[in-house]
Amino acid sequence: MYTIKLFLFIAPLVISSRTDQDDTSLDAISPEPKSRFAMLDDVKILANGLLQLGHGLKDFVHKTKGQINDIFQKLNIFDQSFYDLSLQTNEIKEEEKELRRATSKLQVKNEEVKNMSLELDSKLESLLEEKILLQQKVRYLEDQLTNLIKNQPQIQEHLEVTSLKTLVEQQDNSIKDLLQIVEEQYRQLNQQQSQIKEIENQLRRTGIKESTENSLSSKPRAPRTTPSFHLNETKIVEHDDIPADCTIIYNQGKHTSGIYSIRPSNSQVFNVYCDVKSGSSWTLIQHRRDGSQNFNETWENYKYGFGRLDGEFWLGLEKIYSIVKQSNYILRIELEDWKDKYYTEYSFHLGDHETNYTLHLAEISGNGPKAFPEHKDLMFSTWDHKAKGHFNCPESNSGGWWCHDVCGENNLNGKYNKPKAKATPERKGGICWKSQDGRLYSIKATKMLIHPSDSENSE
Repeated sequence: MYTIKLFLFIAPLVISSRTDQDDTSLDAISPEPKSRFAMLDDVKILANGLLQLGHGLKDFVHKTKGQINDIFQKLNIFDQSFYDLSLQTNEIKEEEKELRRATSKLQVKNEEVKNMSLELDSKLESLLEEKILLQQKVRYLEDQLTNLIKNQPQIQEHLEVTSLKTLVEQQDNSIKDLLQIVEEQYRQLNQQQSQIKEIENQLRRTGIKESTENSLSSKPRAPRTTPSFHLNETKIVEHDDIPADCTIIYNQGKHTSGIYSIRPSNSQVFNVYCDVKSGSSWTLIQHRRDGSQNFNETWENYKYGFGRLDGEFWLGLEKIYSIVKQSNYILRIELEDWKDKYYTEYSFHLGDHETNYTLHLAEISGNGPKAFPEHKDLMFSTWDHKAKGHFNCPESNSGGWWCHDVCGENNLNGKYNKPKAKATPERKGGICWKSQDGRLYSIKATKMLIHPSDSENSE
């Protein structure tokens, strides 16, 4: 560019000088003709300028050619990158189609399993009701048969009793088979749900934003006010190697909190939640933490249990009695308000259903407020089964509990008030509970646990 500018500057000067010389030759009378060599000098100057211009243009062309080659290389790299991205996009689209197809299949299977589970639940409920009625009839007939044997030992067993026993055995076998089927269905349902969750995670990783969680996951079932079948209920099966409580499970080397099967002596198999604490395992009989489970239940439900072992639940008075009648046990109550945690341990004795599961206890240790009056017989009551001395209490005290002679506010199974975000810690929500010393607490979470007294206690 500099050479071009130089040429453009010199050329007008040369032309101008030639013009001036021509004009001068016409106006003035030169004594001699103009020398031929002066014209050659002008041509040389012009030729030199053109030569420098040619060299400048040559350098500019070479530089421009190099820049064009660089641009072509960058365009080739961009084309290759764009092609690779298009291939990856096609692969992601294919994976998306496969995942969508798999999701649709799993949705259909999930609905089928849910329908089968609901049908089995209804069948099992009807069978359990029939079994209860048959057991009542058998007990009545056994009492009559016992009286007949006492009065007339030589008389053979009545034909009707024999047929009823055979019918009960058949019903028991049918219930065993249905229980096995239900367990298999629950296992398959859990597998389907795990597969669905895995596919949802894959869909999220590939950037697909779909609302599959609501359509694929099972909706939580509302708490029932009538007895319902759960996996933690009594199972009519026989096993010789099932431990009697959580302490034996811990001694067998299982040192993790969780759900385990136990069979107390002279009892049937059922599931419990074992809570491991500082070198020992406690059997959890009551747990509340968020108010998700309604504890204003019937006597029948408090007798056999309700809720979910991995959430809020009541184990059941009959199951608690089957455990504690084996030995001397300690009752531990853990309370958590919105600031601190407390615990209290009691030695206690629990009666059977004929005594309304009367509780008699004495405090051993703890840093928490007293939850029970000591050295008194406390009978268990619910809204549909009033023990003697149990008054009609307000809804906040309406959950089943061991009561004395008044309707108190120390019911840990009472109404759970939903937390209020802007309230003070004392009035934030939870269970409104008054200890034996009259102090009022707002309880966020509760646990009731039992443990053999001849084992080492834990803080």
